Amino acid sequence: MEFLFGRLTLGALPHEWFTIGGTVFMTLAMIGVVAFLTRMKLWKWLWHDWLTSIDPKKIGIMYFIVAALMLVRGGLDAGMIWLQQVMGASSGGYLSAQHFQEIFTAHGVIMVFFVTMGFLFGFMNYIIPLQIGARDLASPFLNTLGFWLYVAGAILINMFFVFGGEFAAAGWLSIAPLSGLEYSPGVGMDYWIWSLQISGIGTTLGGINFIMTILKMRAPGMTLMRMPIFTWASLCSMVMVVIVFPLLTATVALLNLDRLLGMHFFTTTAGGNAMMYTNLIWMWGHPEVYILMIPALGVYSEVVATFSGKRLAGYTSTVIALNAIAIISLFVWLHHFFTMGSGANVNAVFGISTMIIAIPTAVQLFNWVFTMRKGRIRFDTPMLWFLGFVFTFSVGGMTGVLLAVPPADFQLHNSLFLVAHFHTMVIGGALFGIFAGFSYWFPKFTGIKLNERLGKYAFWFWIIGFWVSFGPLYILGLMGAPRRLERYDSVTGWQPLFVVSLIGFGIICIGTAFLVAQIIVSIKNRKKYADLTGDPWDGRTLEWSTSSPPPFYNFAVIPEVKNRDAFWEMKKEGKRIKSKYEDFEMPKGTATGIYIAIFAFFFGFAMIWHIFWLAIACALGIVAFIIFRTFYENTEYEMKAAEVEKVERMR
Repeated sequence: MEFLFGRLTLGALPHEWFTIGGTVFMTLAMIGVVAFLTRMKLWKWLWHDWLTSIDPKKIGIMYFIVAALMLVRGGLDAGMIWLQQVMGASSGGYLSAQHFQEIFTAHGVIMVFFVTMGFLFGFMNYIIPLQIGARDLASPFLNTLGFWLYVAGAILINMFFVFGGEFAAAGWLSIAPLSGLEYSPGVGMDYWIWSLQISGIGTTLGGINFIMTILKMRAPGMTLMRMPIFTWASLCSMVMVVIVFPLLTATVALLNLDRLLGMHFFTTTAGGNAMMYTNLIWMWGHPEVYILMIPALGVYSEVVATFSGKRLAGYTSTVIALNAIAIISLFVWLHHFFTMGSGANVNAVFGISTMIIAIPTAVQLFNWVFTMRKGRIRFDTPMLWFLGFVFTFSVGGMTGVLLAVPPADFQLHNSLFLVAHFHTMVIGGALFGIFAGFSYWFPKFTGIKLNERLGKYAFWFWIIGFWVSFGPLYILGLMGAPRRLERYDSVTGWQPLFVVSLIGFGIICIGTAFLVAQIIVSIKNRKKYADLTGDPWDGRTLEWSTSSPPPFYNFAVIPEVKNRDAFWEMKKEGKRIKSKYEDFEMPKGTATGIYIAIFAFFFGFAMIWHIFWLAIACALGIVAFIIFRTFYENTEYEMKAAEVEKVERMR
């Protein structure tokens, strides 16, 4: 039995209220989806048109769907954390200390890995080929494989509801020695390890693919210094992915060896060094924050130029600033553990480098201000999200500079002040950027403009709710409230501020409801909100030169670029992309990425439960499919000019 099932026993089945509830919910949701697809006879359409598609636009939309589902999951965790902290002063709350730490850990991992990364990869898939005048990514197969590995990791991180009953409780980065066997003996830590390993490999493959695409597949005449800023920002972010994600893979692999084979890389009592884990994980962890942030900065640059009716001011300095942020962010990781005794000289170096990174960030801010100066600003929803970002991110930046001072950090590091700062940067920077990009490019995705009134309601509820939620956390941090705290004495006087923070979460939920309502209302009234021009915002870059949504081949004729803001210059000169159609090759859809991801999922599950025969079988399956794909040559088909002309006429 041990050979067949490893550590998996009947005791691993759901037996707590939250595991039973989670399992029932996921089962009912799955049954509902299967019943709907069967009733509507959509299985064949779903498989051929979506799941096996290599069209980056469809893969981008699937990223959005999975990330949105994970956003609901991570948002529920956030609500449970706030509610426990409100109740923690009187009754002791409704969560045990262990359960609270598990929720705390899951919330951070899900929001960073599976929400923000998912949305940004969705934007990159859809927008980058359109902005650089390409028909696809450099490797369509790597693209679909990266996506399905991301999905496998997202499913695996939720499997503890069904098998295991516990998740990691060592924080979202699982710092050693808390993540070792001594303090985390259960399978929860292993779920964290393998969900990150599988999805992280998919992210690395995606990063390589985007770099190849941007460097090698630009339209004729589009030099690097004619690329749209979002593409530049994505390039910087993906170079960082390729640099630091292998470091995450190696670090987590060493942690797994500690737990699986009794090695002691990070076990201090057996000659290892827990401090080494902290260095390695933050050498990935801090650049990861900028991997999320930099593409959002690119979105803001696109939005502010379009809605100011002007070319982006300081294009060259913006490009330099993006690259400077990417480079400097690789050398500031130690400010996350000033308190761990690295020494005054080391702390000073990393404190100064942390302050220096504010300079290129400020350069971009000034360029946006100069872009708006004397511009004909339109305060549509994307522009509101940009302005909300400017205020929120500026406050977060100032608190970041404060935390970069080691003596101040010694007092504030382990407090809720740091939690408030982190969320100010990630929500105010990356998530607001996602909302701005979604409302900006939604007409391109669907051919439908979003309802502006509901979008503005969503913005105001979000921006107000955010500050009602996280403003009190800054105050609580200054009052000495530590982070990761589920209970506290009522005499501290902290509870009223936690109550205000929970009210803010409720306001954010109302804003989220307006976002959902905005999408539903717009789609329901799609004739009223239809965009028949392909260019609803009077855009400046090439994605607006195509119909909305674009055809599966993006461009019937690859455009020739002669200036920055290529489409704006074409409109100004009265030129159109020539319509002399030619034959070209297009990649065929494939299910190989799905099969490899399925094997990867079961490999991770087998390693979690020590079912080694299954792990070996899955590893062999992965290798077999990779070899099969390597030697499979029938991966493309020819698109005839006559067929292109027919499609273009219909569109």
